[in-house]
Amino acid sequence: MMPNSHRKRQRVPHHNPSTTRLPSSSSSSAIIHSFSDKTISESSQKLHRTSSATSSVTSSFNDPYTADVLLRLFVDRSAFDSESPSDSTRQSDIQIYLHSDVIRRAKYFGALLSECWQHQRKIDANSDNGAEGSRSNDHDHDHNKNLVHLNLAVVDDDPNSITVRITVLQLLYTSDFATVIDSASTAIEILPVALELLFEDCVKSCLKFLEAVPWSEEEEKSVLSLIPFLREEESKELLARVSPGKDDSCEDMLHGLILAAIHNHPNTAFVKAFVAKLLRDFSSRESARRVLERAFETSLKVVKESLEEYTSPNFRGDHNETEAIQRLNLHTAMTNGRHLLWLVERMIELRVADSAVREWSEQASLTADLQRAFRDDAWRNIVPGFPAVVLRCTCKLANAVATGTILAARQVRMKLVKDWLPVLLVCKDNVSPMLPSHKTLYLELEETFLRIISTLPMSDAQLLLQQCLSFSTRNVEDCPHLITAFNTWFRRATQPPQLENLD
Repeated sequence: MMPNSHRKRQRVPHHNPSTTRLPSSSSSSAIIHSFSDKTISESSQKLHRTSSATSSVTSSFNDPYTADVLLRLFVDRSAFDSESPSDSTRQSDIQIYLHSDVIRRAKYFGALLSECWQHQRKIDANSDNGAEGSRSNDHDHDHNKNLVHLNLAVVDDDPNSITVRITVLQLLYTSDFATVIDSASTAIEILPVALELLFEDCVKSCLKFLEAVPWSEEEEKSVLSLIPFLREEESKELLARVSPGKDDSCEDMLHGLILAAIHNHPNTAFVKAFVAKLLRDFSSRESARRVLERAFETSLKVVKESLEEYTSPNFRGDHNETEAIQRLNLHTAMTNGRHLLWLVERMIELRVADSAVREWSEQASLTADLQRAFRDDAWRNIVPGFPAVVLRCTCKLANAVATGTILAARQVRMKLVKDWLPVLLVCKDNVSPMLPSHKTLYLELEETFLRIISTLPMSDAQLLLQQCLSFSTRNVEDCPHLITAFNTWFRRATQPPQLENLD
């Protein structure tokens, strides 16, 4: 229900009581009662209790004995296309007894009354002068004739529109709005009517309630539709809830969630799974790419710096201090290596690992440090799982390249194998005893490297295949992937040059 802010409200014309049928108090109450639903009945009871408990409020809603205003509340059928009014529409034309000193709380009524009083008194004076002999002795008729008559049109075909307006009229008779405005849906229904009638106290109460309580998705849409009708200071708190403070707030939020998942949260596995789902469901793939790349670069930098310090230690301190620093460097590299593995999995899952593959293929200094570290025995008792973590990162990225999930340039593919193949060979030679899981990992990475080598030019493939001889096993038949790779190369090498055939 929206207030019509673009249509200027017309002054309500006076209706001559001699030609307008006015219902009695009982009939008017019956009409209102028949139109009220359970919510309105409850709110009316609350308001009656409030009014009786407040000494400053002496007038009662719809009291014909003390009222000085008679309001006609009706549905304006001119706004609709229906040719004949329905039964519900005919029932939506009701009259309510009100009090001018009360309804002036709404500035809309205050503006009407400021002119209507003078207009009413002028007509009453003319009527008194011209109809001395025919004046009725009926008390009700005489009372109704002296009422100020106002019209309030409802430009809405929703039957609930009349009900909500009755509620707002009742709220004019109380200062305790909390008894009625007790849910977001109620506040959203009442607020447009309060804005339409310029009922500032009611508007403030609705806004105060909406600022403090949660909204459903549908309620949020309704609140946002009302924002254009509010003043800037009134809408400030509502907008703060739904308006991002800056353009990249989503990316900042995602990056913060990733950091919390991989660094700080005690239930790491559950939190990582939840953040992974958020990344999958996030609408902007490019935003997800940027935050993952940012976190990937940070963790990779820490791994590189830790390995560099480990392989080139500063021995200025005593032996115990140096050993403690070395252990810390390895633990730091291991921890951030795990972070890298999770980030790589997310990037591959979202098919945004292009930059990660390029970055991983340009790590000549890191792979050299890893080879030096794994040839030393110190890491075995400190971070025994570190080689497997590093090789799993490599295997994930290399497999994405080999399967076409990531379309890497030839130079990237060649450098990926060239720099990381020696690390695999060092791990095979120095990591013992070899666990079954490690054996499976090594075999998978061997097969992946060989598949990538098969995509390279013959000259590059020749150099790299010669380094793969250590893939062979005691039983030649146990390394079919290596046999296939060499057979493929020799088959291609013995074929006639294809350029000559093209001529």
